[in-house]
Amino acid sequence: MFKKYNVIVVGGGHAGCEAAAVAANLGSSVLLITMNMGTIAQMSCNPAMGGVAKGQIVREIDAMGGYSGIIADKTTIQFRMLNRSKGPAMWSPRTQNDRMRFAEEWRLQLESLPNLDMWQDTVREIVVKNGKATGVMTSLGISIESDAVILTNGTFLNGVIHIGEKKFGGGRTGEKAATGLTEQLIALGFESGRMKTGTPPRIDGRSLDYSRMEEQWGDEERGRFSFTDVPLAAEQRCCWITYTNERVHETLKKGFERSPMFTGRIKGLGPRYCPSIEDKINRFAERDRHQIFVEPEGWKTAEIYVNGFSTSLPEDVQQDALRLIPGFENAKMYRPGYAIEYDYFPPMQLDLTLETHHIKHLFFAGQINGTTGYEEAASQGFIAGINAHQRINDQQELILKRSESYIGVLIDDLVTKGTEEPYRMFTSRAEHRLLLRQDNADARLTPIAHRLGLISDERLERVKRKVESADEIVDYMRKQSVTAADMNPILIQLHSSPITQKTRLFHLLTRPQVSIFDVAQAHAPFAELVNRYDKEIIEQAEIKVKYDSYFEKEMDIVNKMRKMEDQEINPDFDYSSLVSLSKEAREKLVKVKPRTLGQATRISGVSPSDISVLMIHMS
Repeated sequence: MFKKYNVIVVGGGHAGCEAAAVAANLGSSVLLITMNMGTIAQMSCNPAMGGVAKGQIVREIDAMGGYSGIIADKTTIQFRMLNRSKGPAMWSPRTQNDRMRFAEEWRLQLESLPNLDMWQDTVREIVVKNGKATGVMTSLGISIESDAVILTNGTFLNGVIHIGEKKFGGGRTGEKAATGLTEQLIALGFESGRMKTGTPPRIDGRSLDYSRMEEQWGDEERGRFSFTDVPLAAEQRCCWITYTNERVHETLKKGFERSPMFTGRIKGLGPRYCPSIEDKINRFAERDRHQIFVEPEGWKTAEIYVNGFSTSLPEDVQQDALRLIPGFENAKMYRPGYAIEYDYFPPMQLDLTLETHHIKHLFFAGQINGTTGYEEAASQGFIAGINAHQRINDQQELILKRSESYIGVLIDDLVTKGTEEPYRMFTSRAEHRLLLRQDNADARLTPIAHRLGLISDERLERVKRKVESADEIVDYMRKQSVTAADMNPILIQLHSSPITQKTRLFHLLTRPQVSIFDVAQAHAPFAELVNRYDKEIIEQAEIKVKYDSYFEKEMDIVNKMRKMEDQEINPDFDYSSLVSLSKEAREKLVKVKPRTLGQATRISGVSPSDISVLMIHMS
């Protein structure tokens, strides 16, 4: 019935979609198997993409030819650039999206790829021969052959949904759990664990009183995720902010004795930085209110996502507490919030390519690796899809470094340090975040994707022109000066110290109060140069000038670390032969199998003295 495929992708969520698409675009024949063709790329939780550090990941995926940014832009109902008041390393794009259109656009995108087939079924077993994944067996009893398999099962592996004292199997509300795979993988030598995540109730927006809430509009000057020219909607939808109060908290507390979280029925650890509302009022008892974001689910639907009110309390308690929130007095619930427990596989069992140690040509991506978030999942799927294709074609694997992408930080953290709770990306996790900004993702990563064949020559040339244009502006500012007579009226207006002699434009722009347009006002030839370029290029140039000294220091650190990052370790290295290593270091090194000396330094339990032993032996 089925031909043999190069790559089979199991699961049609964000990781699965990116994995299937990129493998197909590289030339592999791909079969995407999903339990429900109607929920491909479903936004299971909030109808939003991006956010702090997550927005950087979406831009990185786009810079390399992935589709998450394009789909998000096509379905945006509101755009905001977060952290604008902070430095550019912290700027993070975020969109509210039309949930139904997002899933529809992803499906249409996948159906447009000639190398990609889809099949609705449940995978029960991985076919393994001689230690290598060679296909899958489905619940319909169909055996399908392939050269590689990518598992992107999300929250479906032995998923259990909790609402108060009720619990039932499911990978998402209204969808059954996937069984059998966990047990097989454990039998093959894999270690598994349990995690928990949750979601808030969905509300009928027609029953809310928005006059009692604060309006939250998007940015007037719309931004985008994609570096391509995706058409953007002319309008945006409003979101709202309201707050819980002490009456809400007291009502919620009455349900604690029926809470699956507090009674111990839920064993898995939940996301630390996205706690349920009951967890918030328990952990932060001193706070008399918590912020609630009221977010529309689309352009036309009345459905509302109550961001900040994730809960697994009984539905009657949820309803009673919600109606005590300002604006929710007459709220009608579409469906209650719930918690879900599911199996995951600690990611230290993976290589940096996301191929498993135990079974060759088997890759894991997304929540199966212990992460949370659409963006984290999509980036893993994208890298797994590339490496599955490269592996079966004996081509060079793709491993992004921590110094060149947030995706590299994410995968290195997972594989090197592991995680016991749902991993979420933050800017603080990236030690070189000043170099890994959302605005320069194309300059960092598009050349890499071009070498792989994912980016056209025309798109690469566009990136080169952008970089060269920004550099032209910076070089001009380094060479040209402005007189005190021309510049001082502007400086005085900006409450910045006047100059006493001709000063380079570059030095003036390093002042915090001064923008590139302020300098242009005082120097007509420079104004002519600036006016030739669009906002994106001008912003790049300004960032390069203002943070020039910081970039130099950061690159010095990166270059010093590069020696260790480039010093490769044989994957078959026998650590047990080095008696000078501590016992813990030997155990961790054998488990992680670090690719480089740099990766070895980041393994918990491997001390500087252990690294010295390794360095001496390798030299």
